[in-house]
Amino acid sequence: MTWSIWHVSPFITGVFFILGIFTLYQVLYDGLKTFLHSKKINVDDDKLNSAFGVLYMLIFIFSMQATLVGTPISWQFMNFQLIALVFCAYFLNIRVPFFVFFPIMILYMMFNGSIGYWESWCHGFTLMLFYLSLNQLRRDQKINRSFIAYMSLGTFFGGLLWLFMKVKFDFSWSTYLQEWLYLIIFEALLFSYVGMILRDSQLKLKLLRFANHDALTKTENFAAYKSEMDRLFSNSTVNKLDLSMMMFDIDHFKQVNDTYGHLAGDKVLQHVVDVVQTVISENDPNVKLYRTGGEEFNVIFPGYDLDATEPIVHQIFAALNHIDVEINGQKINITISVGVSMISKKDSQPNDFYSRVDGNLYHSKRNGRKQITAL
Repeated sequence: MTWSIWHVSPFITGVFFILGIFTLYQVLYDGLKTFLHSKKINVDDDKLNSAFGVLYMLIFIFSMQATLVGTPISWQFMNFQLIALVFCAYFLNIRVPFFVFFPIMILYMMFNGSIGYWESWCHGFTLMLFYLSLNQLRRDQKINRSFIAYMSLGTFFGGLLWLFMKVKFDFSWSTYLQEWLYLIIFEALLFSYVGMILRDSQLKLKLLRFANHDALTKTENFAAYKSEMDRLFSNSTVNKLDLSMMMFDIDHFKQVNDTYGHLAGDKVLQHVVDVVQTVISENDPNVKLYRTGGEEFNVIFPGYDLDATEPIVHQIFAALNHIDVEINGQKINITISVGVSMISKKDSQPNDFYSRVDGNLYHSKRNGRKQITAL
């Protein structure tokens, strides 16, 4: 194999070309999403996926076709273009309404110089029907054997679309059957490849969630706290933004375990998290709760100065100190001690901030518990 001699079947290179195109899409999309999230740009991931997917595939389709416009072989990249359409319609589940799809179809036919051919119009409307059918199939949760339904749809419409091309360009039946077969194989490979990527992504998400969430209370753990605090601390110090933190723990929690058992202690922890999450959800979802120790919790307030945290801190304090946890007919009264502080110019690293909040917490505990120290 050299630059001028390529002893590899076009079908084989086509397979790797298609897989490479979709791998590049995934890499670019993940990079764009990570960049936007790192800049705290609020964007819906599904909408971003749809917009970027349509733009990427349109660039791909038009740039490929540009090399064949005006030639008698302008049909040769059709399988690649159909696979791009299948990827958008079925796997990305991008919904393109008729009033958007139709102008794109007209623009493509004008670009390709085929707007005056009836076969091209039939091809275009069939393509729209194919796209909408793939969308519907993707949304239909009642279809259990999705691969069979997907392949049946792809085979039927693929054969019909290639038939219009055969009539228009008058190539042989053997070419028609060969291209149709290639499309069917590409569709099957795409289904397997994307399925593998999705399974891998889901596994990574599960592992990430397992690593960053407390198994008992389902809230985020110390690892998640440290990662988020490192990011917020850096952002706050560089951009001169407010950042506050509340730290609390359950008073005499060891006594609860010793008296009622560890299962009761676990239920107390779960109850505490439920109550705090409810208070946070009703006030500001950007405030985050973390279980950072056995009975110790941290609440991070991005963009809050010390005074701004007061309403939420007092709501959490009041809610936990006035609710009994009932376990096996017994009511367990719990109280919490709290320390609160905000970031200071003297803090050179996140641990400096953490230590000051921790010191406020232990000031509350040393001075009778069930109180708030905010300095």
